[in-house]
Amino acid sequence: MKLLQWHQFNHGLTDPTAIAQRLQSYAKEKQPIRGKAMHAHIIRTIPHINIFIQNHLLNMYAKCAHFILAFKLFGKMPQKNLISWTTLISALSQHAQFQESLNFFTQMRIYGENPNEFALSNVIQVCATTGSLKQGKGLHSLTIKLGFGSELFVGSNLADMYGKCGELDDGCRVFEEMEVRDQVSWTAMIVGYTKNGSFLQAIDAFLRMSLEGVSADQHVYSSVLGACGGLKLSKVGKCFHGSVFKAGFEQNVVVGNALVDMYSKCSDMGSAVLLFQLDSKRWNVVSCSSLIDGFVEREEIWEAVSTFNESRQWGIEPNEFTFSCLLKASASQASLELGRQLHAQVIKSSFDVDPFVCTALIDMYGKCGLLSFSLQIFNSFNNPTEFVFNTMVGVLAQHGCGREAIDIFDKMVSNGMKPNEVTFVSIFTACSHAGLVSEGMYYFFSIEEKYNVIPTEEHYACIVNMLGRAGRLKEAKEFIRKMPFEPNAFAWCSLLGACRIHGDIEGGKLAAEKLMELEPENSGTRVLLLNIYAKAGRWEDVKTMRKSMREGGVKKVPGFSWLEVNNMTHVFGAEDFSHPMRRKIYEKLESLLNEMREAGYVPNTDSVLWNVEEGLKERLLSHHSERLAVAFALTILPVGKPIIVMKNIRICTDCHVAIKFISKIVERDITVRDNSRFHHFRDGSCSCGDYW
Repeated sequence: MKLLQWHQFNHGLTDPTAIAQRLQSYAKEKQPIRGKAMHAHIIRTIPHINIFIQNHLLNMYAKCAHFILAFKLFGKMPQKNLISWTTLISALSQHAQFQESLNFFTQMRIYGENPNEFALSNVIQVCATTGSLKQGKGLHSLTIKLGFGSELFVGSNLADMYGKCGELDDGCRVFEEMEVRDQVSWTAMIVGYTKNGSFLQAIDAFLRMSLEGVSADQHVYSSVLGACGGLKLSKVGKCFHGSVFKAGFEQNVVVGNALVDMYSKCSDMGSAVLLFQLDSKRWNVVSCSSLIDGFVEREEIWEAVSTFNESRQWGIEPNEFTFSCLLKASASQASLELGRQLHAQVIKSSFDVDPFVCTALIDMYGKCGLLSFSLQIFNSFNNPTEFVFNTMVGVLAQHGCGREAIDIFDKMVSNGMKPNEVTFVSIFTACSHAGLVSEGMYYFFSIEEKYNVIPTEEHYACIVNMLGRAGRLKEAKEFIRKMPFEPNAFAWCSLLGACRIHGDIEGGKLAAEKLMELEPENSGTRVLLLNIYAKAGRWEDVKTMRKSMREGGVKKVPGFSWLEVNNMTHVFGAEDFSHPMRRKIYEKLESLLNEMREAGYVPNTDSVLWNVEEGLKERLLSHHSERLAVAFALTILPVGKPIIVMKNIRICTDCHVAIKFISKIVERDITVRDNSRFHHFRDGSCSCGDYW
């Protein structure tokens, strides 16, 4: 019925200009049905349809995204001109039909039609969107050949294309060669700089733009605020905030989000929160996620969780970035209870198939000690991305699963993904913890030739660590000597730790001296050297070192352990009597010690750094923080609940032996994460195989 009415509406319309105007109206208002009625009317009333009307019909179908009819009409056109081709190319790119747009551009060139600046700009935009740098460079050459190099619109799109493809130098050259630069070209450069992490250049470009009298829009302000956040320049960001206010963009949602993000990244949470309090319209998923991320970076986890809960009350649904931030917080604090609650919400929100959220879940469970959960999530993911693979390799490395890490690495490579610097740090760490020296050296010597990754200082330090752990101290020292750059603190620290384990006093002194030059305030260096002297019974050297530390104001970082029970974190130090359940904890310790002695446990007092009687040494060992934490867990946690204890320094040899005995006596799995790796104790043995 409506079609008949539109036929009647078009009745008597034969003037080409009037027809064209009506078709333009239908295209603008996205009314393809009326457009079809007009097409039918044209066929009935005009015997020979000229190219002028055909192009308007083509434009109407293309802008209404009726590409099947547009292609059909285009194919039947006896003549096609530049407007015909440009119309289709532009519409296809605007409707994200990128490959089709490029195909039509190629066909136009084969047809013998030279593109104008509009057709060129559209396909350059396609290359920018799809990251097709090679095709973009080809179009740049064609632009110069056809004499459009000085066209403002084309130049702006070329600069934008190079920026989005990560070729900022080429983008800068195009930009600087432009005779005239407008807001679009400046915006392309500033956005390109920020997206590629060239924050100083973004700020500099903004200042130059202002000096030339070009006004900024919301995209420019958002990008330059992002640059301030990236550089953590809170004062500069506040200056730009003033410019935003003067320009009248403070109420703009995009700019408002950028302001919150900038203050959050600058760790100025007071200003970020104030922006929320001043305007409730700023409550959206982007700004809330920025605020949550800011709290997470400051390790104010419960503030982040509170913001998350409040945003849900406002009806704001979290996105993948929100969940990734909060899961990162759970991982950093080893807060398993929070992580599990978030996992439940992730599943409910259907984000468990998102690669970024999946990566965060794998990392969270791995850092909370539940390796089996990490593997379960990884294995359930149909098409793991590079990030998912890298995270899984890293988690396996933390847990000392060298063979398994290599298997995942091989699977990653066989899936056509290229390992990067982070991948190899994880692989070398995995080989180090598992004693896979041959495998680690193979990957090191093939890293550049086979995988096209240039080894960094961190990679070299990992190899020193691997050789040192294996007791191959001579090779480790030689490896350090032959490094192409000065060894970093991690390399010397790795050698020092190895010398402590294997009792190399002279090697330990050398490593300690080098380490103290690099990190004079690091108390850990002196403590490791104290360990070496104490183990060798050189108590005068221990006394001298302690005196030196006192005089230099260097304090030993106290060891402490913690675990989470019912969303509460319980922290223990050595000889700690501050816990409300201290009586039950020490009774449990005494009971366990008696059972351990009956089972054959003999204390190893080598790790006690004081020249005191053996009985006192044994008492000091029995009250180490990790044992207090384990005793508390056994007192309060029901059977079946995982016991996961975190420790800020390396677990001592005697506690490692003691917890193996405890796991067998109480028939419970116990996990301890020290500052090096995870130890999974079960039935009297540890996953590290006593190699750590």
